[in-house]
Amino acid sequence: MAFSPRFPLYIPSKSRAAIALTPRALDRMGVPYRLVVEEQQLAEYAEHFPPEKLLVLDPTYQRDYDTFDDLGDTKSKGPGPARNFIWDHSIAEGHAWHWVMDDNISLFSRLHRNQCIPVGDGTCFYAMEDFCLRYENIAMAGPNYWIFVTSRNPHPPFTVGTRIYSCNLIRNDVPFRWRGRYNEDTDLSLRMLKAGWQTVQFNAFQQWKETTQKLRGGNSEAFYDHEGTLPKSQMLADMHPDVARVVWRFGRWHHHVDYSRFKRMPLIKRSDYVPPAANPYRFRLEETTGWHRGKPAEASRGA
Repeated sequence: MAFSPRFPLYIPSKSRAAIALTPRALDRMGVPYRLVVEEQQLAEYAEHFPPEKLLVLDPTYQRDYDTFDDLGDTKSKGPGPARNFIWDHSIAEGHAWHWVMDDNISLFSRLHRNQCIPVGDGTCFYAMEDFCLRYENIAMAGPNYWIFVTSRNPHPPFTVGTRIYSCNLIRNDVPFRWRGRYNEDTDLSLRMLKAGWQTVQFNAFQQWKETTQKLRGGNSEAFYDHEGTLPKSQMLADMHPDVARVVWRFGRWHHHVDYSRFKRMPLIKRSDYVPPAANPYRFRLEETTGWHRGKPAEASRGA
């Protein structure tokens, strides 16, 4: 039985009308979404997508965005303004959560017998939503990158207390918004964790995202072609010096974050949660993955 996501999916996109991967992946899966684009690129995107799938970014979100630096409008502010617009747009439509996804994800998959199997519909999103709705202290969740879910190693169905990248399911009533010119996803994850909220990264489901700088458009020209990855790594270290530092790995600068203290925070079950009547069964992530033995405490606690 196929399920569709119960919460809206948004994709901020820039300079990738002809090559954006995520909307085309979702089209193949039959999953509805909306692209958020800047007004000057609307005509270009309209050549590839129907009008009902396009939202124009309100420019005030770009003007008022907290870049966490003093450079103002001298360089791109990244996707953060569009992500804040999306957050408020979903609230205005009456939703309790929303999805926001990068535009360079080629497919989604599930873990079965330690193999990543491509999915053909939106059940994976519904399952992640279903899991999050059972707990009162999850602020954000999302699927892991497929490259980190290797077939040669066992994986828990999910981990807690870590960053959520590129495909984010966000609870709308938490008191945060996106900020920062770079690494805004890691910053948001850390601010949520430091405030006592929990995050969940699913290994049971994966996203196949293109690596940084591989797909043209987006922030390639705006940031990385000229300055590399050092400024983005340094900004995160400046934002969170207690847990983040800059390191040189794999031929470029990266940030390294110590999440160890957040992994001890338990998931708290909702006392009033009742599975939706339309769902004839409870999604069991252990069964979905075929992974039944040696569960670490963070994966089994409260599940």
